[in-house]
Amino acid sequence: QPDVPRVQVTYSVRGFQNLKPPKNRGVPEGNRPILGGLFPWKSLRLTSPPTSSIIYAVMQKSATYKTRTGAINTVSALVRSMRPKQWPKNAFVFAAIVFDGQLFEVALISRVVLAAIIFCLVSGVVYLINDLVDIEKDRQHPKKRHRPLAAGALSPTTATVAAIAIISGSLPLSFLLSTAFGAVVTGYFVLQVAYSFILKNRVIIDVLSVAAGFVLRAVAGAVVIRVTISPWLYVCTTLLALLISFSRRRHELALLASEASNHRASLDDYSIQLLDHMTSIVASTTIIAYSLYTFLAPNVPANHAMMLTIPFVLYGIFRFLYLIHIQNQGGSPEDMLLKDKPLLINFTLWGLTVIAILYFL
Repeated sequence: QPDVPRVQVTYSVRGFQNLKPPKNRGVPEGNRPILGGLFPWKSLRLTSPPTSSIIYAVMQKSATYKTRTGAINTVSALVRSMRPKQWPKNAFVFAAIVFDGQLFEVALISRVVLAAIIFCLVSGVVYLINDLVDIEKDRQHPKKRHRPLAAGALSPTTATVAAIAIISGSLPLSFLLSTAFGAVVTGYFVLQVAYSFILKNRVIIDVLSVAAGFVLRAVAGAVVIRVTISPWLYVCTTLLALLISFSRRRHELALLASEASNHRASLDDYSIQLLDHMTSIVASTTIIAYSLYTFLAPNVPANHAMMLTIPFVLYGIFRFLYLIHIQNQGGSPEDMLLKDKPLLINFTLWGLTVIAILYFL
């Protein structure tokens, strides 16, 4: 009867108590689908007891919601396991084209961009393998225990299948881009797999293996555009990679203390003092090597303008050492570069100065 007021009663639907209710709690009317495509909520505000069809519709929506949410969470965990934050390391692929003076050649830069993407995928697979190997050790680590595999957000089976699928597509694609590039990528992948299983537990060899990975990135950038590989590229890349690697070992040793050897066997053979000595040697050598490059390399301007970039390198290394020794950082060099504003500004100015000197002077 229209003149009789209707009493509105809220009926709870069992199983949805933990879901956040949307702003509109009313059941859709007309030809709209039941629940209007909204996710199920804690309770339905009805004017009569819920019928079986409404409860069934809510259950269907809940199942679809959970399936989609589960898939999204899995993909998110997989991507995080592939360490996108580490992908800036693959910028070493661009070193050859920048210092060879061909940065603005569209055809060549396109090849280098594709090469960098392939390295991101392959290095992502390496991180998946590394996490699979170290899953139990990572669970004992104060920071690494939050990684998706160690935390249980990503199953080992899913990670294994994804790693096989990605590497099965990436390696053939690298050979299509260039046979030499494909050989370098394959060598990089084999080296990193050997590192995950064996080399990372060998003192000094572990750090040299990491440095070799950086050098192979730089070599890959050279062979993909078919330019001569400068020995200066080898030397400076190796030294910079060693500086980064020693700082990471130092940070791990300081963070884990007596538990360090339980996480990585090679840490038992290092000490803070030894790593500090090695870091000092490499930092000094890096400055000398880069300084010599600025006026001895054959492809730099004859007016020695490249020497103007030396102050940026000096400040960058000194700032890096400051962050390691005073701020107790170093475990994540990519975070240091992206989050430390002075370091980021210095790196940006160095890059702009290099491009200005090589291309416009």
